[in-house]
Amino acid sequence: MSKESNSSEANQARSSSQENSNGASATLLEDSSDVKSVPNIVSGKAQQSDSPTLVDTQKAAQQQPGPDSRGASLLTLGAVAVMILGLAIDNVWLGYVSAIAAMATAIRMMWPSWGKVWTTLIPPVWRSLVIACFGLIAGMVGLLMLSGANAQPGTRNIKINWEAIGALGEIIGALGQILIAVIAVYVAWRQYVISKDLTIQQNRITQQQTIDAYFQGVSDLAMDEQGFLEDWPQERAIAEGRTAAIIRSVDAEGKAKILRFLSQSRLVSPIKRDRQLGRPILDGNGGYAEDREHGIRVIDLGVMLAGANLENMDLRWTDLSDANLVRANLSGSDLVKANLSRTILYEANLSGADMKGTRLFYGTAEEASPRSRTKMGNYDTGACTGAVLENANFINVKRLSEEQRYYCCSWCGEKSRNTIPGGCEGIPNKLGR
Repeated sequence: MSKESNSSEANQARSSSQENSNGASATLLEDSSDVKSVPNIVSGKAQQSDSPTLVDTQKAAQQQPGPDSRGASLLTLGAVAVMILGLAIDNVWLGYVSAIAAMATAIRMMWPSWGKVWTTLIPPVWRSLVIACFGLIAGMVGLLMLSGANAQPGTRNIKINWEAIGALGEIIGALGQILIAVIAVYVAWRQYVISKDLTIQQNRITQQQTIDAYFQGVSDLAMDEQGFLEDWPQERAIAEGRTAAIIRSVDAEGKAKILRFLSQSRLVSPIKRDRQLGRPILDGNGGYAEDREHGIRVIDLGVMLAGANLENMDLRWTDLSDANLVRANLSGSDLVKANLSRTILYEANLSGADMKGTRLFYGTAEEASPRSRTKMGNYDTGACTGAVLENANFINVKRLSEEQRYYCCSWCGEKSRNTIPGGCEGIPNKLGR
């Protein structure tokens, strides 16, 4: 073995010992606030592996009883022994002195631990209540004893009425039982609240796992070797069936997650397809080309969201076109850049919703009109491409543009015109009712 290798091993050993000592010093300085100086560790001197560390020494010292506690224990046992001796030889003063000594040493030993027992058993909320109850009872007893009823006639001496004190004791006992019942009810209520919170959390976890499984299943079904889902009716029907089954079994937050997933993955957008092979056509910009007039959606939402509760949900950039949202609750929802063209919002609640950039129609607001059951939409002029807004609630709708306000006032009906921010003065009621 060469001299260089021996020197390198020695250096590595010294560096590892210094690292261990430095690491131990950092741990000691962080964990123990009572240690003011650790000269051996800070100086970088290596300690032997079999020597105990300072933390272990302190823990052992804390676990072992100190000299004072041992002395107090011996004094207590000695006082008890002397008291027994005094009782045996019928020496009253010896028994009195030893009993007082035993009580004093016992109280001195119990006093440091009583604070820990108090803070451990009594919660902070109940400490002031316990002390207040003790003070109230003591004050009532004191007033009863100091009242004139307890004084002897013609003197200032207090006469203790033991019958009144006994009745007061019974009252205090009844109040104690009532307090115990109240505490039991409180504990049961807290257990119910905790159990309810745990159940809600477990339901959220289960729902998220169900939604993740749905995402994976639809992704596996929609994607094939050629890329996007081809025009196979059976696969589209299965995807729509899965969506309809899960969207009714989740809460508002779960519905919003599903809608964002379907919108961002273009599964609810009408995609332009090859009429012979059914394959989607690319738009030349890294995406799929849309065909609003004749495109085919992988999943058609249809009436899945009719009457759905989507209050205060994040629905930004979602594609809800052609969906049936009759009597849906969208109050307080974020509808920024959402596509609501040809969406049925009959008697829907849009109060407080953010509609900045929300598409309600194609074309111009003057020529646009709601969807029709018999006519196809004209996406150049906007005829039959708008949303159905009759009897919808627009109270406190945020960031409504002038074109949106004109369209809403024109086609929402007389009942809803009064709820649109900014009013509908000068805008004709094209709905006629």
